[in-house]
Amino acid sequence: MSTHWPAPSIPAAGPPSTEVAEPEHIPPHDIAPEPPRPWWRRSLSWIVVAGAFLLKFGKPALLLLPKAKLLTTSGTMLVSLVAYSFIWGWKFAAGFVLLLFVHEMGHVIQLRREGIPASAPMFIPFLGAVVTAKSLGDNATAEARVGLAGPVLGTLGALALLPIAITTGDDFWYALVFTGLFLNLFNLLPVVPLDGGRAMAALSPWMWFVGLFAMVLLAFVYPNPIIFLILLFAAMETYRRWKARKHGGEEAAAYYRVKPAHRLAILAVYIGLIVVCGIGMELTHIERGIPS
Repeated sequence: MSTHWPAPSIPAAGPPSTEVAEPEHIPPHDIAPEPPRPWWRRSLSWIVVAGAFLLKFGKPALLLLPKAKLLTTSGTMLVSLVAYSFIWGWKFAAGFVLLLFVHEMGHVIQLRREGIPASAPMFIPFLGAVVTAKSLGDNATAEARVGLAGPVLGTLGALALLPIAITTGDDFWYALVFTGLFLNLFNLLPVVPLDGGRAMAALSPWMWFVGLFAMVLLAFVYPNPIIFLILLFAAMETYRRWKARKHGGEEAAAYYRVKPAHRLAILAVYIGLIVVCGIGMELTHIERGIPS
């Protein structure tokens, strides 16, 4: 079958036209812009992939971390420093990583005081650092001591920079103190596996659910893939520990049996850390105006 096209029209006079026909203009308001995907859909696929990976390979990876020659403390510190440098610059990144190191060393020191061998801190960019040990102690009181030791030493490390900030008047040091205190205050949220959740093992395990609810609110108010990842860990750990506590029999009951004097001391340290970090953050907060 043949197709006949009409012959092009030729102007009657004058030089050949050099004009090119433009496509018909469609007013912008006639084209409906594609609505942006909601934040939870943008983060969902990333969270699902990360969660599946952690469920399958998380435990073997943690077991291999202390044995991997390349993943030494200094090596992972350097990787984290480079990663944070892209956000804050290398000077602030170096200070932040050192504050993380001081915080984690609090856990290491207390674990060894409890007679539990502990690895040196291993740094994970944008997630902090981790210390591996076979257990957190023989009972909830020991677990709370190990959990609170990180924020105690980490808060002292951040406050140690305050005299430098006051002497120099440099906003850099104030910002570093503020960030270090915020790091320790965030870790005091009463949800496992954060340090505040470790303290709640000796105070009131019911608070794990309060902390979990707080993490859900935080994830909705400040949607962030890292917050969602922490929430995923928290939900899994809360479910695992509550199930073990409920069905563990006398052994589980003995683990969570805490002397009143110990409970009072842990509560005092926990509330004291919150107060110190909160006041310290208020004093070191730097107001930033909106540039005109």
